[in-house]
Amino acid sequence: METLNGAGGLRAFLRGLPGVDQVGAEERAARLATRSVKTTAKAEAIDLAISMVDLTTLEGADTAGKVRALCAKAAHPDPADAAVPRVAAVCVYSDMVDVAVRSLAGTDVKVASVATAFPSGRAPLEAKLVDTRAAVAAGAAEIDMVIDRGAFLAGDYSKVFEEITAVKEACGEAHLKVILETGELVTLDNVRRASWLAMRAGADFIKTSTGKVSPAATLPVTLVMLEAVRDYRAATDRQVGVKPAGGIRTTKDAIRYLVLVNETAGPDWLSPEWFRLGASSLLNDLLMQRRKLATGVYSGPDYFTLD
Repeated sequence: METLNGAGGLRAFLRGLPGVDQVGAEERAARLATRSVKTTAKAEAIDLAISMVDLTTLEGADTAGKVRALCAKAAHPDPADAAVPRVAAVCVYSDMVDVAVRSLAGTDVKVASVATAFPSGRAPLEAKLVDTRAAVAAGAAEIDMVIDRGAFLAGDYSKVFEEITAVKEACGEAHLKVILETGELVTLDNVRRASWLAMRAGADFIKTSTGKVSPAATLPVTLVMLEAVRDYRAATDRQVGVKPAGGIRTTKDAIRYLVLVNETAGPDWLSPEWFRLGASSLLNDLLMQRRKLATGVYSGPDYFTLD
């Protein structure tokens, strides 16, 4: 966490950030999305994307059985092909963390938990901290918290900053991903401000969305966030990861994000340690495209287990 001489200093810093050229960001994201990745490079990109997936189930109807099945999929995405990499993490509600931890024992797949009154963020800070501590105590290696968008949009940056720092402290050794819910932030200028605020408060990752609000992840928003982490590292020598989440469903989508990472933040971010793809249905499409490249035959969705 960095100090910024109180609420006034924080506000002045965030308001002093350069404005985002929205048209320029949209045009650059669209141009990068047209890049073609073929043959061997495509196969490598698919495996890299698989290794970056946070396989996610965040539904009110989640059961222990569903979480165990998802963990089995995470550890062995294609049981018929041991060369397929494992995903980065399984992301669940805090009350399912212990089930996921037991299911993934002996693997290097991390367990992530949404906390802090996900997805709304509407709860007293103490309740958010209790939720966070419970998830960490149950074995979560990563916490995905959601910011108070109401406070942010009202200009109460210090409240958002203080909540992030408190949750970061409650995480202990667990990594903290801060969800900005960019679909509710209205402007790319706000996305840039929220990104810097979260990083200054101690975020290990900044994440676009809960997946419960539309629009969720978009290429222009992710571009702005990647610029922020690049510039933040240049200013502080601390590297922060980025996680787009929500609406990323196809291999083509995933590869577009990898190109965006490489061309914006640089190759240092092209690893699961620094870039994640939050998704529930993406993995199957990656597996189908991977098998097609290897065999020339498109297996179809029924070949793989449902996520």
